Amino acid sequence: MTTQPMPSLHSILLRLREAQARDPLPSWDVRATRLRALERMLNEQRDAFAEAIDADFGCRPKEEVELLELYPSLSNLRNSLKRGRRWMRPRSKLANLVFLPARARLMPQPRGVVGIIVPWNYPLFLAVGPLIDALTAGNRVMLKMSEYTPRFSALFAQQVARYFPGDEVVVVTGDADVAQVFSALPFDHLLFTGSTAVGHHVMRAAASNLTPVTLELGGKSPAIVGPGARFEHAVERIVFGKLVNAGQTCIAPDYVLVPRERLAEFVTATRAMAGKMYPDLATQRQYASIVSDRQYDRLSKLRDDAVAAGARVEPMSDAQDLPAKRLLAPLMLTQVNDTMQVMQDEIFGPLLPVMPYDSLDEAIQYIARRPQPLALYLFEENRATIDQVLARTHAGGVTVNDTLYHIAQHNLPFGGVGPSGIGGYHGEAGFQTFSHMKPVFHQARFNGGGLLNPPYGERFRKMLKLLMRVG
Repeated sequence: MTTQPMPSLHSILLRLREAQARDPLPSWDVRATRLRALERMLNEQRDAFAEAIDADFGCRPKEEVELLELYPSLSNLRNSLKRGRRWMRPRSKLANLVFLPARARLMPQPRGVVGIIVPWNYPLFLAVGPLIDALTAGNRVMLKMSEYTPRFSALFAQQVARYFPGDEVVVVTGDADVAQVFSALPFDHLLFTGSTAVGHHVMRAAASNLTPVTLELGGKSPAIVGPGARFEHAVERIVFGKLVNAGQTCIAPDYVLVPRERLAEFVTATRAMAGKMYPDLATQRQYASIVSDRQYDRLSKLRDDAVAAGARVEPMSDAQDLPAKRLLAPLMLTQVNDTMQVMQDEIFGPLLPVMPYDSLDEAIQYIARRPQPLALYLFEENRATIDQVLARTHAGGVTVNDTLYHIAQHNLPFGGVGPSGIGGYHGEAGFQTFSHMKPVFHQARFNGGGLLNPPYGERFRKMLKLLMRVG
């Protein structure tokens, strides 16, 4: 049942568009005021937001919410407050030689009204992150929250309405029907974060209005333990990246490639590290639940189908599954192959296939043959090996000798490539995504343009010949 009357979405968009038309190029003071309102909301509602997310998941540690959602949101916001005024300035460009002394520049201009479709796995960070970038760029914003986190979505909508006027930022809630109508609205830019399958539908809906899109999708992000890796460090960071939020992270390591001679060692070390990070996993509240029965059943089926097809289960914990709490015990899967569904679909949960390789070249070729992932992780100390892997693989982003943290860098765009996404955002890259970098050419008062006017005679031919030589 929809919670947002569909016809009202069009009226909300119209209201935002009319407000943007009254102030199409907001000053930095206006933009900073909006960012500070968002900062106040995050600081004042942090406990309420964490409690709502915890309630939606059944168990989502507050510490995890603050580390992985609140902290990067505030950090990104403060970076934009510090640097946004500079990003707004027109950028001088050199005019072509034959046009001098003319001038050229790029003028950042807000796109207008931006739509943001928010997923359920990091509902705070993946709402606030693009919202910050869109506001810094001077846009009005309309967000569609996920129906799979109903408590947080309702609270976030309520609080945004408290901290922002209704013609600056508006949050809507509702089910897939609302999302379908939302993605077909004639936004000036639309950002969607979610699965590749749903991304197809969003892009198709946006295409009806020629709405430009940024798609943050997913895929099977590999981790390579290189021959020169610091082995214990690699295990620790892979376990961290895989098990925070119980693996429900779009850039979590999806599978691991390990030198064949170290496969057994990796399994043993991973189990020990998981036990160190999550002791008494079934009874404490530092390991997240799976968000819904649907996702829990999907992950259980992935595991069971892999086992039925010959995969071997290597538990990371002595804990047993607790379906009533949607607690899925983390485990490794060895002896997997590409015919198994677990090696075809993005896992998005605490299942970790571990595959041996006999040479680094074999590992690189395995990744290169598959669809480009959203992230790639390499653990290696040898510079030449690192360069080889980076040159021969494609991924939306890479972290070397850790996991996840490329997403937290203000000066690096976050986004996918090919089936893992289109475009990127974060920091200045996000400002540019939600801006039109309008090219402006200023012709000089005295110029030779008239020498090329028709009728085309001898003078024209001499001038054209000169242009051909000097470029």
